[in-house]
Amino acid sequence: MSTAVAPQRIGYRWTVCALLFVVTTINYVDRQVLGILAPTLQRELGWSETAYGDVVSWFSLPYAFGFLAAGWLFDRIGVRRGFAAAVVAWSLAAIAHAFARTTALFSAARGLLGVAESANFPGAIKAVAEWFPKRERALATGIFNAGTNTGAILTPLLVPWIALKWGWRWAFIATGSLGFIWLLLWLAVYRSPGTNPHVTSDELAHIRSDPSDPENTRVPWIRLLSYRQTWAIAAGKFLADPIWWFYLYWLPKFLDSTYGIKLAQVALPLIVIYLVSDVGSIGGGWLSSALIKRGWTVNRARKAAMLAMALLIVPTALAPLARSMWTAVLIVSVAVAAHQAWSANVYTLASDMFPRAAVGSVVGIGAFAGGISGWAFQRATGRILEANGNNYTPIFIVCGLAYVSAWTIIHVLAPRLEPASTA
Repeated sequence: MSTAVAPQRIGYRWTVCALLFVVTTINYVDRQVLGILAPTLQRELGWSETAYGDVVSWFSLPYAFGFLAAGWLFDRIGVRRGFAAAVVAWSLAAIAHAFARTTALFSAARGLLGVAESANFPGAIKAVAEWFPKRERALATGIFNAGTNTGAILTPLLVPWIALKWGWRWAFIATGSLGFIWLLLWLAVYRSPGTNPHVTSDELAHIRSDPSDPENTRVPWIRLLSYRQTWAIAAGKFLADPIWWFYLYWLPKFLDSTYGIKLAQVALPLIVIYLVSDVGSIGGGWLSSALIKRGWTVNRARKAAMLAMALLIVPTALAPLARSMWTAVLIVSVAVAAHQAWSANVYTLASDMFPRAAVGSVVGIGAFAGGISGWAFQRATGRILEANGNNYTPIFIVCGLAYVSAWTIIHVLAPRLEPASTA
């Protein structure tokens, strides 16, 4: 006698992951519009390399401080309300760029966008910690983090077309409006796992299947700074985040100044770079999750995946020496893909080493470190390029070595990725 087995449903947690992917995509579309339009705006508004570096840096500084508040806020008011408020704020800030007439107003709009967009990753990481057991978190993080690449792919498709047809101001208005569409879907769909009618009892048991994973352990924010685990995550963000922002804000200018790629032609090389990086984002999360399922410890799996990615990034130092644009694009594509794989695992370290109630705050502290470093790096980049005649080689050397340095520091500070003793 045979017993029929009902087909396994795809858990509702993956619907939540899809929503996080979409909002991350919108987040990156809004922040990257300026980078795509950079050569156009520099010519129209007369910005020097230093002035452009300063304008984009004013995203990173408020972004850094916003992360501290965002992590704290999500840990207290929850994911649903936190994301709703953040998306409204950053959509309005993105649209405000269209009405800027001076460098100071552009800088102010970037600052407002940075404050509001800082909420995306603490909120998304906290949602993943609430909806996924540890063995699935790196994969879920990799999936939503792939939205950064999807946003970077869509932006060079949408923005040049809008700007060439209706002017650059409409590019900011059209892309900034996307967040309001997502907001309607989010409010209709999202509830926490314990109160969501779409979550079955079996799925809820799966979500909560990790042993000794305290659900409501509150850790004072300032106390988190006393843990080596917090500083390990901060180091991973401090050294890697500025490199990612360099790619977002400076790649169109690098292609323009080095290979003569203008607004109408910039879409194809950027799409190739970020399509490849999508593979890295999902693959990096999948890799460490797959190794854990094969019996590797969390420490060994995360560290092995991150070290592999750090080594893949080293050759990016050679990108400015490439004789053809497509050789440079290939080198940068591998580096950006490896960065995304690295990022998926660094974010997951927070939920590996801290209780769920502290994850948002820890991610906020790490991202604060990345934001401060990003602010300094963007300003330094503009000044270095202006001083040496647009020679990108020193910048790409830093990009190539940053991740190996970060991995070493993480391993020293958290040699076993042991959970922080927050009791």
